[in-house]
Amino acid sequence: MADPESAFDSHEAAAERSAEGAVSNHDRDAASSHPPPASLLPERDLAVERDRVRSFVVDRVDAAGADGVVVNMSGGLDSTVTAALAVEALGADRVYGLILPCNKIGAPHARDAEALAEALGIDHDTVHLQPLFAQFGAVAPDRFDLHDEPVRSGNAVARLRMAVAYLAANATNRLVCGTANRSELLLGYLTKHGDGAADLFPLGHLYKTDVRGLAAELDVPEFVVEKPPTAGFLPGQRDADDLGAPYEVVDPVLHLGVDRGLDPESIVERIEAAVAEAEADAVSSETDENELAVVDRELVADLLGRHRATAHKRLPPPTPDADVE
Repeated sequence: MADPESAFDSHEAAAERSAEGAVSNHDRDAASSHPPPASLLPERDLAVERDRVRSFVVDRVDAAGADGVVVNMSGGLDSTVTAALAVEALGADRVYGLILPCNKIGAPHARDAEALAEALGIDHDTVHLQPLFAQFGAVAPDRFDLHDEPVRSGNAVARLRMAVAYLAANATNRLVCGTANRSELLLGYLTKHGDGAADLFPLGHLYKTDVRGLAAELDVPEFVVEKPPTAGFLPGQRDADDLGAPYEVVDPVLHLGVDRGLDPESIVERIEAAVAEAEADAVSSETDENELAVVDRELVADLLGRHRATAHKRLPPPTPDADVE
């Protein structure tokens, strides 16, 4: 295992790219939404989590007899943190990055991903998938037209990306290192057999807000952390719009509802109490705290409903019970 120094020991190349990938002040505000009261999420020692993930990657690669990992890099937070941890765990020569844009929206993110891969010192390739996607749409039956169907076409692109990732993994005796975090996995906010398909998920136990904290521990370039989370298929699309709230609100709801098993009414009460306590502390200390958001029962019920409805994305395909005598 590599020493604990950051894989981003020198990221001048990424810094030079940051002007191209910089977000507006409006987007920066959305990306760094108001943090939840600390009592709503379990406290994590980020140095411990860093070591834990590094050890996990080494163990899984060794157990498979693999030569390294393949990481699909989007220029966003999760894939950058995943690639950086893989480099720390295995060394840059055992990590291969794939950058797979498919439209004009993804082009600036692809340039960021290329700069980040260069900063990490990993071998990488950029493959523009638009010709492949166009041919795929041309041969698909007309009844399944992908035109003006963003969800359907987005899922198709995600599956094409994973097909390329597994081609690379098969050709180089590597594992596909997924980039999904716990928030996405619990909500099913990923594509089945697309970004939901991988050989390991190093960040799968960490909520999105935990990943953001870990990024600081890893010295991930600031412009990456400031990017508002997005799937990148439609102009202006943001995860917060799809989910109804930013991850700083979503994560406490998932922790209380899934990890702690609380019902929606109890979740709302817990969050309201924690917000009131935090606001009182801010007033008493005369600090200028950001306003903390509370949630309503409808949002909580919707998020927990997404969790239940997407259980199939977190389980292997069902089979009939074996009839063994």
